[in-house]
Amino acid sequence: MDYILAKKMILPVKSSDIFGSTHMMNMYRGCDHGCIYCDSRSECYQGGRPEGDFSLVHAKKDALKLIESELQFRRKANAAEMVIGTGSMSDPYNSFEKDLELTRGALLLFDKYKCGVGVITKSALVSRDVGLYAQIQTHSPVNVGITITTTDSVLCQKIEPGVSGAAERFKAIRALAGAGIFTGVHMNPVLPYLTDTEENVCSIVENAAANHAKYVFCYGFGMTLRQGNREYYYENSDNLFPGLKEKYVKAFGQKYVCTSENAKELSLVFKDECEKYGLLHRAKDINAAWKKEKPKQKNLLEFESFESFES
Repeated sequence: MDYILAKKMILPVKSSDIFGSTHMMNMYRGCDHGCIYCDSRSECYQGGRPEGDFSLVHAKKDALKLIESELQFRRKANAAEMVIGTGSMSDPYNSFEKDLELTRGALLLFDKYKCGVGVITKSALVSRDVGLYAQIQTHSPVNVGITITTTDSVLCQKIEPGVSGAAERFKAIRALAGAGIFTGVHMNPVLPYLTDTEENVCSIVENAAANHAKYVFCYGFGMTLRQGNREYYYENSDNLFPGLKEKYVKAFGQKYVCTSENAKELSLVFKDECEKYGLLHRAKDINAAWKKEKPKQKNLLEFESFESFES
């Protein structure tokens, strides 16, 4: 891992954000989870990247100093409350975060400057910072979303070789929920011919409920493929699942959005299962809920007993 220069860390969200954030931030570039379907490999995101391969993780030099400087400026300017999202382009809890603690450092600054935070991750290491999230939630909105695309451990190892196992991620959700933190499951992408089964959808929802998640979110029963990530996905899927590439080419051609042929049925099953367990599942309901949830002050020492997880 190496460092790259960054001019600015916190950027405004230009359009309506389905995750409810007003700003976005990425502590790292690249990701070592190795997910074969990752949209961040798309060429449209790679233009001018000096570090090349998306699989190589690069931290941003002086990231915490830049963040503090930007937050200080906003405080002096009396700017409106920020809710900073992270994890859409690069997982904030990659394998290097355990030692570098850059994401943890950013959370400390969010607490200091009274900023809300929305996180998306595939790593159970997120539970290391349970106390910090609980502290931030006493004054600002917090939403920790953990992506789980399958509960099949064998399939998970193939399509997401570097992530925490689904059982570990559900355990992290239980730890976060136990601390009163607003947390839930992100189920996307749904991979046609691999994870687009009723059994998989029901299993994810059932496990989310059993571990006290507040929601399960799925913004479409399918995946996206475009130049860059399409080639990578086809190359890997060809090796792992012979014949799968041909199915995709026949069904989707060069389409960007590849919707499962089971989408309509799965959508109904998903809605019914979420409502059966009392889980939020619509973006507007999820955002409305986490933006107003502020539990009572909790002492950080209360959370020292929670187990830390590694990617």
